[in-house]
Amino acid sequence: MNGADIHFYFDPVCPFAWMTSKWVRMVAAQRDYTVDWRFISLRLINSGIDYDSHFPVGYEEGHTSGLRLLRVAARVRAEHGRPAVGSFYEAVSSQIFDAPGAAELTPADRGSRAFAEPLLAAAGLPAGLAGALGDARWDEEIRAEGDEALSLTGRDVGTPIIHFSPPSGPAFFGPVISRLPSPDDAVRLWDHVTALAGFPGFAELKRSLRERPQLRSFGVDPGTAGTAEDWHAGSRKAAS
Repeated sequence: MNGADIHFYFDPVCPFAWMTSKWVRMVAAQRDYTVDWRFISLRLINSGIDYDSHFPVGYEEGHTSGLRLLRVAARVRAEHGRPAVGSFYEAVSSQIFDAPGAAELTPADRGSRAFAEPLLAAAGLPAGLAGALGDARWDEEIRAEGDEALSLTGRDVGTPIIHFSPPSGPAFFGPVISRLPSPDDAVRLWDHVTALAGFPGFAELKRSLRERPQLRSFGVDPGTAGTAEDWHAGSRKAAS
C-alpha cells in the first residue's frame, strides 16, 4: 500500500500491539487515514535470546505461534493484497484477546489450522491459506520487515512500532495503552502522541507500572480497568 498515512508493525500475539491497533483503527476512521499493516515477529527479533532466562515460562511457545500466524499473513498479502492483512489481523487477534474463552487458548491452539482456517473464512479469505503456518519460506520476508521497523527505532523495543507519515516521518515503539479511549479522546491522544513524535529531540516516556490490558484474555472485562502491575520487557514481573 504505497502512500499509506501510517505503517503499523504488529505481531498478532502481542496484547499491547492489539490494543494500540484498535485505537489506531478508531483514529483512522475519524481522520480518513490509510494504514499499512506490516510484520514484526517477536520470535524472530528475540531469536538470539535465551528465553528461559529472559521471559516467563511459555513465552517462547507463545511467540512461535505469532510467527506461524505471520506466515499466514505474509501469504495473505502475497495472494490477496495488502489491505487483506488488516482484515486477517483483526479476525485473528480479536479471537486471541477479546473473544469469550480467549483466556483458555493455548499457544498450540493459536498456531493450529483448526484456529486459523475459520478466521481466514471470517475475513473473507480462503481457508487453505492456513497451509503457510509451518512454511518457514516466509520467515525471510517477515524478518526483513521486522528489521525495517527496528532500523527506524533502534533495537531495544518491542511491538507495536508505528511509522507516522512514512517514509520521512518519525517512528516509535508504542504507545502502550491498557484500555481504549472514547472516540473523542482517541483523536486527542493521537494528536498528543504525534506532536511528541514530531519533535526531533524527543526519545522516550515510560513507566513499568501499568494496568492489565482491557482484554478478556487477561481476565479484564470490557469497560473495566485491569489491576495495576509492574511489567518488564512486555511481561508481568513475578511477585517477590
